[in-house]
Amino acid sequence: MDVLTLTTNADAPFMIQQMAALEDRGVSFSTLSVAGDVDADTDRSPADYVRTVPKVVREAGNGYDLIHAHYGLTAPMALAQVRKPVVLSLWGSDVHGPVAPISRLSVPLCDAVVVMSERMREALGSDCTVIPDGVDLETFRPEPQARARSRVGWDDEDAYEVLFPYPPAREVKNHPRAERIVTVVDNLLERPVRLRTVYGVDHDAVPDYMNAADALLLTSDSEGSPNSVKEALACNLPVVALDVGDVRERLAGVDPSHVATSDDELIRGLIDVLERGERSNGREAAREVSIDRTAERMLEVYERVAGRPIETEGEKRPARSVPRVE
Repeated sequence: MDVLTLTTNADAPFMIQQMAALEDRGVSFSTLSVAGDVDADTDRSPADYVRTVPKVVREAGNGYDLIHAHYGLTAPMALAQVRKPVVLSLWGSDVHGPVAPISRLSVPLCDAVVVMSERMREALGSDCTVIPDGVDLETFRPEPQARARSRVGWDDEDAYEVLFPYPPAREVKNHPRAERIVTVVDNLLERPVRLRTVYGVDHDAVPDYMNAADALLLTSDSEGSPNSVKEALACNLPVVALDVGDVRERLAGVDPSHVATSDDELIRGLIDVLERGERSNGREAAREVSIDRTAERMLEVYERVAGRPIETEGEKRPARSVPRVE
């Protein structure tokens, strides 16, 4: 089966992992990114999306079985062609944020819509398939904390280290709230408490930070299915998080960890986790959303939309680099 992927971010680690797992199951991908450059301070313009549409229309005629559009803003360009069925994956901010109207208009026109949580499905009020992004349990796994701290350069053995793995510029992640919570906890505990804001590092280095930290703090205003929570679970890192996206479902039965609905609950939860000084039992919960399990579910969506099963050779093929369409 041949799939054309449309995306605003061809380097998104969770998308790359999912595609590699599907390639192991007989799917072949080509990737077309939205035109224009983007960075922490610059967003694409509407013109960038408009000038990508002809490329999509031309490329859609090259023998693909379906088009997989990632993120709501790519849906209109996927639907601009009429040759191939469209699978739309929504990421979270395109359901709860300013992009939501475009997503809502596109959903009924797509052949299948995949969301990351039940809350996203409820927010859309449409028939969607819930498939959280999977976590790579080979990459994200428990390691000795002392070794991980040495790797990331955290050499103060007396300090509690609280991980915030997002750029402060991403307003939806609410970095100021995380700073406020950690400042209060730091004033209440005898040992120093540090907020470690980590972003822009190679994704392969993220497990070191997960294993070096004492807790993951999530203060987002909204989420779909936050990958950082699932990655923390795979490393047995305790999580203290607001009740957004599928966090409550992911943390069910995980101890120590806390789901909060207020600053006070965040503070009390973080104090409890830090004072206990234990790793969590999260890895077992992470198995429910392993990349292998979520890839199998996405494969079922592809087969349903394409109207045929994927032909395999009986063995997994090694993952390869995904060609990008210029």
